[in-house]
Amino acid sequence: MQFKEIIGQEATKQRLITAVKENRVSHAQLFLGPEGSGSLALAIAFAQYLSCEDKQPQDSCGVCSSCRKYQKLMHPDLHFSYPFFAKHKDDTALTFIEQWREAITANPYLSLDTWRGYLDAENKQANINIAECHQIIKKLSFKPFESAYKILILWLPEYLDKVGNSLLKVIEEPQHNTLFLLVAQNQDQILNTILSRTQLIKVPALGYDDVKQFLISQHNQTETAAAEIAYLSNGNITEALSMLQSDTKGYHQSFVNWLRLCFANKGLDVLSFVDQAAKMGRENQKNFLRYGISFIRECCLISAGAENIVHLPAQELETARKMAKVMNIAQAETIINELEKAHYHIERNANPKILFLDVSLQIIKVLNLKIVPSGNHYIPN
Repeated sequence: MQFKEIIGQEATKQRLITAVKENRVSHAQLFLGPEGSGSLALAIAFAQYLSCEDKQPQDSCGVCSSCRKYQKLMHPDLHFSYPFFAKHKDDTALTFIEQWREAITANPYLSLDTWRGYLDAENKQANINIAECHQIIKKLSFKPFESAYKILILWLPEYLDKVGNSLLKVIEEPQHNTLFLLVAQNQDQILNTILSRTQLIKVPALGYDDVKQFLISQHNQTETAAAEIAYLSNGNITEALSMLQSDTKGYHQSFVNWLRLCFANKGLDVLSFVDQAAKMGRENQKNFLRYGISFIRECCLISAGAENIVHLPAQELETARKMAKVMNIAQAETIINELEKAHYHIERNANPKILFLDVSLQIIKVLNLKIVPSGNHYIPN
């Protein structure tokens, strides 16, 4: 993978390239970024750039022997470690390497849920076991075979658990020209003993414009469709690609109509909406609720005088301005909390009809009856 294939993240790319040019490459680096930000893709592109036989000013050449092997994820000095669902105690990442290559080739913005789909996970918990730690130590005990560097990319070190302490010595005192590139999403879940031995590279969530342009140029989306998906995905390319498979049209009108029905306390019409929402399908229900959360937050930004950072098409922006006039911040926060809880329960297969009815009643309490739970962080206007 080359840097030019990665969406956005120009500052991070430049930082990595500069480190190579100035010979300041740390032997253990932690790429820390939220899901869908491209942390894993950046680590692979960085490894390819380090091993490239004909480095260009801003990228690997893409055509040398090393780059061609990297494109297939089959370079002898490139190793991967990642969470998996072990069937036997001696299973390691190598057991699933073919599935891994297939998954990364299909989508370098991989999520654990997507990875799970490539494996026969059953009800097992993902982890990186002690057998894999021993395999890592064994693989990295030798000198590089072809390249100047032997590189291990360890995806989601959060799943190492205490067995990760067995890697401390090889991380702190690796063989000459051996690099550890850890790719993580949650810093708090990484063993402190490992965290303290790495150089941190923060990878921010992708910008709205980056996601929107990617959807237009690479997936032939219209300006309107790309804008809505970019808005909903909140900088997460994994979510954006998932939404391409769903019907994301009509969320705005449906959500605003729902709020209006609740504001007017139109019981029969609310029940009719609940019936429709229950038939939307799980992914569309999740996206619908995610849209609602984002839309209400934009209303809060308008109320707070920060309309300049609101990402809404003109028609939706006008609706948000009207909503901001009749809904104070305390009410908005309460509705957001209800929508977030609903999203959580939909992911866990809650009965959608009961769930949407309950949320509707809560929104009626907030908008029509003006009831906001005590202990709210904000004081109503």
